[in-house]
Amino acid sequence: MTTAAKRQLKLGAILEGVGADHASWRDPDLAGDASIDIGWYIDNARLAEAAKFDLVFIVDSPFITPDTAPHFLNRLEPLTLLSALAVSTSKIGLVGTLTTSYWEPYNVARQFGSLDHISKGRAGWNVVTTGLEGAARNYGRDAHFDHAVRYERAGEFVDVVQGLWDSYEDDAFPRDKEAGVFLDKAKQHALNHKGEHFSVAGPLALSRSRQGQPVIFQAGVSGAGRDLGARIAEGVFAGVDGFEDAQEYYADLKARAVAQGRDPDHVSVLPGLSPIIANTDEEARALADAQRGSVSIDKLLTQLGRAFGYHDFKQYPLDGPFPDVSGLSLNAYKGHAERIVRISQEQNLTLRQAAERFGTWRTDFVGSPQTVADEIQRWFDGRAADGFILRVTRPGDFALFREKVVPILQARGLFRTEYEHDTLRGHLGLPVPENRWTRAPGLIAAE
Repeated sequence: MTTAAKRQLKLGAILEGVGADHASWRDPDLAGDASIDIGWYIDNARLAEAAKFDLVFIVDSPFITPDTAPHFLNRLEPLTLLSALAVSTSKIGLVGTLTTSYWEPYNVARQFGSLDHISKGRAGWNVVTTGLEGAARNYGRDAHFDHAVRYERAGEFVDVVQGLWDSYEDDAFPRDKEAGVFLDKAKQHALNHKGEHFSVAGPLALSRSRQGQPVIFQAGVSGAGRDLGARIAEGVFAGVDGFEDAQEYYADLKARAVAQGRDPDHVSVLPGLSPIIANTDEEARALADAQRGSVSIDKLLTQLGRAFGYHDFKQYPLDGPFPDVSGLSLNAYKGHAERIVRISQEQNLTLRQAAERFGTWRTDFVGSPQTVADEIQRWFDGRAADGFILRVTRPGDFALFREKVVPILQARGLFRTEYEHDTLRGHLGLPVPENRWTRAPGLIAAE
């Protein structure tokens, strides 16, 4: 009789250079050009790998304004960056963001398939639909795709990409020099996809990697986003507002995955983690207060507005009630914007309070290493998370987490002390997907 594998905490690192807030870049130990310095990324990816993290993660978005947070203003393109990390590391997963709204499936299939080969099976694609409406003007469109259309397009996009990744059966290349046979032509397959949004013939000129296909990640808060994640994602970067909200999100997403006929253990829910750690809880709370006070209210209002397509919240009375924004289309980060409105109304927040609450990363993880480890375990044991994605920008903060918190989690048996696998699927406990052309004919026909 076999027993189920013990559930294991998963850890990723968002490499954010000079920071996605408006304060981290001023850290005296952080290089001012970290977001465009490949050496900074290589060093931090190697540190994360030495700490046995599952993956590093590169965020992206195709639109900025002069008020955008420092890291977003001047940063490297994800796939180029991750290709450099692939040859500078050997175990850690490499996950990057590319939008389905302003790219083409064939290009994305080729890029991530190439990264998967370069890294020997460590690639992951974070599927996004692009929330910022201004992106449309950077790609020759007068208007952004409607929210519902973005998610419909994204679902078809991923289906096409995964179909292209299966263009060759695993034994399609005999490479028989004596017989002069390089390819078994019967094992090369055109996709011939014709759908509502895409028409793609294929085949892709690239075989599958050691892990079969790159791992699919997604980050959806709205109903449409959750549905897409439940259908396609193997890792979900969850935007949540505290423990109870995280528990609701976790249960809901897993239930949606089951409704899709999927194994819920093959969908890892991974909230962001931005801990504030010091020797004692009192010192950590004082540090948290100081960090909150270091960001001006104008910058907090700008960050608050980002979820609403950079709506200008500076026009409203700061200490009046959170303004009625029901007239906005909410065609940007719809789920996040709706959550801000809901919580602000339920808790009768003023605009200032909402900006302080949502204009910066909220963290429930403030305290000594022991306290932070306790809270991580509470979320993990309480089915609020399968793991976390740690923000990495300030060198001292990352060192404290690696050197003080991770050993506690390892001592409790929650987190690995050594890698057992060398692919991203292996780290996450995911099976290698069977090539659709080698499945039983009935299964192929049912797709």
